[in-house]
Amino acid sequence: MALPNGIHKPTWVSILEREDIVVDYDIWGSFVVNDLLKNLQSPTYVLITDTNLFPLYVPTFVAAFSSAIVKEKVNARLLTYQVPPGETSKSRSTKATIEDWMLSEARDPPCDTQTVVIALGGGVIGDMIGFVAATFKRGIRFVQVPTSLLAMVDSSIGGKTAIDTPAGKNLIGAFWQPRRVYIDLNFLNSLPEREFINGFAEVIKTAAIWNSNEFEFLEQHATELMEAIEQEPDSDGIRLSRVKDVLKRTVLASVRVKAHVVSADEREGGLRNLLNFGHSIGHAIEGILTPQILHGECVSIGMVLEAVLARHLGVLKGSSVSRLMKCLASYKLPVSLNDPIVQERAGYKDCPVDRLMSIMGVDKKNHGKNKRIVLLSGIGRTYELKASTVEDRHIRVILSSGVEVSPFTSPMLKATCTPPGSKSISNRVLVLAALGRGECRIKNLLHSDDTEVMLQALTELQAASFSWEDDGDVLVVNGRGGNLKTSQKDLYLGNAGTASRFLTTVATLVTPTSRNCSVLTGNLRMKVRPIGPLVEALRSNGATVDYTEIEGSLPLIIGASGGLDGGDITLAATVSSQYVSSILMCAPYAKRPITLRLVGGKPISQPYIDMTTAMMASFGIVVSKSQVEQHTYHIPKGGYRNPHEYYVESDASSATYPLAVAAITGTTCTIPNIGSSSLQGDAKFAVEVLERMGCTVKQTASSTTVTGPRKGTLKPIPIIDMESMTDAFLTASVLGAVAQSGATGNTTRIVGIANQRVKECNRIRAMRDELSKFGVQSRELDDGIEINGIDIPGLKKPPNGIECYDDHRVAMSFSVLALVGPGQVLIRERECVGKTWPGWWDELAQTFGVQLSGVDVGNSTRTMRSPGSTNHKSLVIIGMRGAGKTTAGVWASKVLGWPFTDLDRYLEEKVGQTIPEIIKREEWIGFRNRESSVLRLVLKEHPTMHVFACGGGIVERADTRSLLIEHCRVGGTVLLVHRRVGDVIQYLQVDKTRPAYVEDIQGVWKRRQPHYQECSNYEFFSRYSVTPETDIAPHDFARFLKNIKGRGRHMDSIRKKKQSFFVSLTLPDITQAVSILREVAVGSDAVELRVDLLMKEGESPGMPSIEYVTEQLAILRALVDLPIIFTVRTRGQGGVFPDEKTDHALHLYQLALRMGVEFLDLEVQYPEPFLSSVVQTKGFTKIIASHHDPQGYLSWDNGSWIPYFNKALRYGDVMKLVGVAKEQKDNLALAQFKARAEEGHDTPMIAINMGVEGQLSRIQNAFMTPVSHPALPFKAAPGQLSAAEIRLGLSLHGVITAKQYFLFGNPIQASRSPAMHNALFKANGLPHQYGLFDTRSVRDVEGIIRRNDFGGASITIPLKLDIVQCLDEVSEDARIIGAVNTVIPDPSRLNKNGNGSLLIGCNTDWQGMKLVLTSCGFQRLQYQSGLVIGNGGTARAAIYTLHDLGCAPIFVVGRSLEKLGTLLKSFPHDYDLRPLCSLSDLAVIDQPLTVAISTIPADSDIEPSMSHVVRKLFGAHKSHEKTLKILLEMAYKPRHTAMMRIAADAGWKTIPGLQVLAGQGLFQFQLWTGIMPLQQQAMAAIMSGDV
Repeated sequence: MALPNGIHKPTWVSILEREDIVVDYDIWGSFVVNDLLKNLQSPTYVLITDTNLFPLYVPTFVAAFSSAIVKEKVNARLLTYQVPPGETSKSRSTKATIEDWMLSEARDPPCDTQTVVIALGGGVIGDMIGFVAATFKRGIRFVQVPTSLLAMVDSSIGGKTAIDTPAGKNLIGAFWQPRRVYIDLNFLNSLPEREFINGFAEVIKTAAIWNSNEFEFLEQHATELMEAIEQEPDSDGIRLSRVKDVLKRTVLASVRVKAHVVSADEREGGLRNLLNFGHSIGHAIEGILTPQILHGECVSIGMVLEAVLARHLGVLKGSSVSRLMKCLASYKLPVSLNDPIVQERAGYKDCPVDRLMSIMGVDKKNHGKNKRIVLLSGIGRTYELKASTVEDRHIRVILSSGVEVSPFTSPMLKATCTPPGSKSISNRVLVLAALGRGECRIKNLLHSDDTEVMLQALTELQAASFSWEDDGDVLVVNGRGGNLKTSQKDLYLGNAGTASRFLTTVATLVTPTSRNCSVLTGNLRMKVRPIGPLVEALRSNGATVDYTEIEGSLPLIIGASGGLDGGDITLAATVSSQYVSSILMCAPYAKRPITLRLVGGKPISQPYIDMTTAMMASFGIVVSKSQVEQHTYHIPKGGYRNPHEYYVESDASSATYPLAVAAITGTTCTIPNIGSSSLQGDAKFAVEVLERMGCTVKQTASSTTVTGPRKGTLKPIPIIDMESMTDAFLTASVLGAVAQSGATGNTTRIVGIANQRVKECNRIRAMRDELSKFGVQSRELDDGIEINGIDIPGLKKPPNGIECYDDHRVAMSFSVLALVGPGQVLIRERECVGKTWPGWWDELAQTFGVQLSGVDVGNSTRTMRSPGSTNHKSLVIIGMRGAGKTTAGVWASKVLGWPFTDLDRYLEEKVGQTIPEIIKREEWIGFRNRESSVLRLVLKEHPTMHVFACGGGIVERADTRSLLIEHCRVGGTVLLVHRRVGDVIQYLQVDKTRPAYVEDIQGVWKRRQPHYQECSNYEFFSRYSVTPETDIAPHDFARFLKNIKGRGRHMDSIRKKKQSFFVSLTLPDITQAVSILREVAVGSDAVELRVDLLMKEGESPGMPSIEYVTEQLAILRALVDLPIIFTVRTRGQGGVFPDEKTDHALHLYQLALRMGVEFLDLEVQYPEPFLSSVVQTKGFTKIIASHHDPQGYLSWDNGSWIPYFNKALRYGDVMKLVGVAKEQKDNLALAQFKARAEEGHDTPMIAINMGVEGQLSRIQNAFMTPVSHPALPFKAAPGQLSAAEIRLGLSLHGVITAKQYFLFGNPIQASRSPAMHNALFKANGLPHQYGLFDTRSVRDVEGIIRRNDFGGASITIPLKLDIVQCLDEVSEDARIIGAVNTVIPDPSRLNKNGNGSLLIGCNTDWQGMKLVLTSCGFQRLQYQSGLVIGNGGTARAAIYTLHDLGCAPIFVVGRSLEKLGTLLKSFPHDYDLRPLCSLSDLAVIDQPLTVAISTIPADSDIEPSMSHVVRKLFGAHKSHEKTLKILLEMAYKPRHTAMMRIAADAGWKTIPGLQVLAGQGLFQFQLWTGIMPLQQQAMAAIMSGDV
């Protein structure tokens, strides 16, 4: 396409009947100055830009201006002003600041109505400064000087000015036309690549809605423009020198369209809405993902979604959608929210449909609640010359990840349906035409993910040039006769299996460029799909092909050899016919003719091989099949001659779905272009399957019509071999699910489909699993499946919908079955049909009248990233023998609730021999073979929700290591459990259950350690015995495991708090501070391990070793039950770690992620690849993206923090920005910055200033404020405060208001609770007061607990039950115990009257008992019983405590069997309670008692019969002297009770009840304040009496 005349001089464009837009290179400076002084005369010009652009472009302009006014003798002045860069500046506050500056007397004189404002910058500057001009003095002249491509072609033209608000973008503004728009294309030389590409979204948008010729121009010039854009930005013009004319033509075309539209519709009455194509949805996406995803990137995704919406509504062809997507992708713009780059940049943030719809609801184009969206009707034109009204339900379908299919309701339907072109034929014809010579016009090509992948790869290999005609219905291929070149980048094929197999051989034809090989890669599923037989065949014929990961699967490195050697090739063709077709199509370009022999038995899918040879003949190469050798083909040497035109018949596999709709619903459907003469084996589906099932089939040479029998009367097929149409077996399976006949049974048996196990998923298993959700039974066969059909009314509704396994055929098949389902059926992966039929859901809605509903089920590709998700993949534990793998497995089983299997024991049971016996019989190689087979088997059969412990040598073999690596890759967990090697050696010296090591154990560890690391994605350093007495997981292991499996809820808990803190440890060695750690952590919500401050003797300062950090982290986790923040603070950021040691820093970060820390502090000063590598492997660890400015270089006022804020927002789950306050106003500036920054996102932010002057900012920071503690050796940062000091400051500022707490009951005057709670309030900096309220009537407290200043209450006798009537909720523990001892107001929820805080009743008595018992040495054993003495109210709490501690049975001693019976019956049956009233009852005790709680009064003697029983109990089982036995005495006085003396005499440890008072009080304090004090603090307060 020719470039227009006049391209080499400034070009003026008319808008609103004035030539106010000028476009050219190098006009900024003298040209602009002269034009302003001549045509926009003013005494005052105000140039406003941002702080980034100011030093680049303002000084030269000032110089030019100064020179011009002297030369022209003009009396004018130029004022300049800078604002912070970025979207956050586009605000009310920034606008007001500029206006105040312009009005200030300091301007001398202030700006007036004659002032001309010059907006130099991108869209933010132009929009905001334009709004300033529109409102200043009721409107003054202004000039736009856009510096970004986006602003040049969009925001600078048309007079739309606006600022953002928390409610949305551009909601407050005005139409105010600029008097000039100076578009200097030279600015683009220095524009960063991403910003440049960002602008092309608007360029493509304009062409898409207005001019198909310009769209084609963009398609044709994408490569050369992108080559220029991808060069390094410069200021001397070299970057764009080769594309200057093309670029100017491109920009001018967009500018002219916008100018024309604005001139026709300045105030956006209708036509101007067209410029918002892609913006309705794009702005909603931007509202969630900004600033990480740029405006143009969001609009690009929005354009695709709005085009898909138009296709869904039937106003746009699918070919146009595909063409739009391809054009956007050619400019490296994203076309989906699932784009890996979008996900990574956005920090894997979700875009919930409800939120998108909410944001779209405030779009300016809307009419009331009716959303209006620009709909394309073709490339270069729109459905209406305005935005069209679209119902929400249609928009939801397009935005949602899932779709609900409603039952079919059109029984008289006669439909005609033309499926997309055959995927098999489309992929083949693309290869043949690209390898051929000359032009070929391909019609009805499938527009799908697969063919897009193939087109892109062939383009990268320079195999041909491609262009579209007839609105994308015709692809014009100009083949280059087999002259291919290596691609400079890896060819990413996604999950396109056909493309991967065909391109593997195609890549052998290329000749080298600067790269001498091609790399084929794909997604996770692709990386396990087999390709080994094809690779082996190619290697045998001279090709160089190497695997880079798993043997037998992609990625592949394929050498550029210019073609195969030729001659004989032997290929195993029993797995995939695509291997055969791949070699056949490329064989003519071998150096000699090829004879291809297929071995291993009958080739799979012979019709597809026949299709390939028939198509090759259409392109001039005739393949002859041997008449003497079975399955042998002779391919001559030559080249393809492209036919002028090739028509791709519709996909016969896809055609089975609309035909099946007719079959299952009793309606009629015609496929007009597939008949008996089809090349495709699946064309026989109607005759060989549907007709046998009772359908009426009429098939001509070119069409097929099916009429289904009456609904519910399909017949099963006893057996059918579908080897010739394997892809169609899924369709047959869902029909078989509702096929019944009575005479021959209800079973449909399908065979010949073994290859379907290695497609996009294991389709046979997928069908079995998903059919079962409908209540349909089926069985896998070696090469097929059996389905037992049921009545349609007997179908069940799948409770959580249908999983599609990213497989288009699974989705489409079950959408057919859903048509007769019981109500709406959810298909969870709507978009996976894009592989072959992107418009399938549209076809269901438009052609068959099916009602669809969009359902947001989340994004499965983000399972390991998104907050709140969990990882259900099975857990595999590896490590040295003696490391504690089995123990960890038992613990994990308890924590996760999953079954546990020790694979060594499993193998022994399976073989019937011990491992030493197996090794003796089969030697080590035989044992390793069996070990590998067992692992492969269990991972195949139980990929989810199981725990497996492997043998220590599982990593010895490469193939077994590959299994573990692959399990990690697909989201599974492989956990390395290890201990100190010395501890392992000590254990192995006594363990004789396995063969002894034949080499040094230390040497074995060193040899295996790299393999353990390679094969695992997590590790736990165990400090526990290999054979513990209990199967209950220690708290640190349980917390670790919950976090790595996505079950941790620490972030949610912290975010709910009004104030939260983390304490920064400044310790060189955690083990030296064990005595203070719990004290230091009180009142904090997390603890920060400052790794750079760790110091081991002999190691470099700030550079602790991996081994040392591993142990320190494990010790800290065991000692402090709080989330851990892992921090490596560099010197430049105020720490000790050397800035240049990035490799060691990365290793430390990787260690932290492997050890499952809850938070990781990641400094955003590291390079992008470094940051990405950490974020991509974070699992469920939350990233605190931080930047510290200890030197005080940055200012909160001038925007210098914006780049760090944006980077932290991109990479962080939490942002942390730390500056320096030199004076108090710096804290105000910080607060204002934070308020603006938080308007557009919900990512929590830590923003504080260091230094004494910055302490106010620490007090004002509400979320995760870093704090110190007096017991630590020094503060981690200047000005750091303790949590108590901050709370005190908040109290003085009125942020924390004083609350009143009470003890209600009678008698209470001797209570020590006020002493305890008031001391704890004071110690934690809280202003609250706790007092006594003596009463026996609950009516006296009703008014108190409803007061605004009521903080909480302790409840004692006689009100523990009466208080319930005053409460809104009662906790589960209080309900079972039957008593409330604590009242908590919840201000976040309203009470039942709706006029105050919700009041909740709890019981902490049992928690106090549990705390005291565990802190005094009680340990859970696998089997242990407990004893409760007494049957009063306290006994109920004691029973609850022992049950929670795992005691069973629990014996209860009382005087009255009747009262005991009443007590015991009130508890759940699983408590296993047993009464003891006399000595004769002791015979039922069959295991030792280790724990007892006495609840009887101590102010009188023990009743004799009870005394005899307890003496006998305490003195029993003398053989267990080593077992610790504990009696907890609940009576406070006397200090030593009679019961304690009895127990002590029998060797029991006794604990006085006063400790329980402290314990239950601690939990009350925690419920009220969120702070858990130390037990000794509470006891000290009780004993001292200090109020």
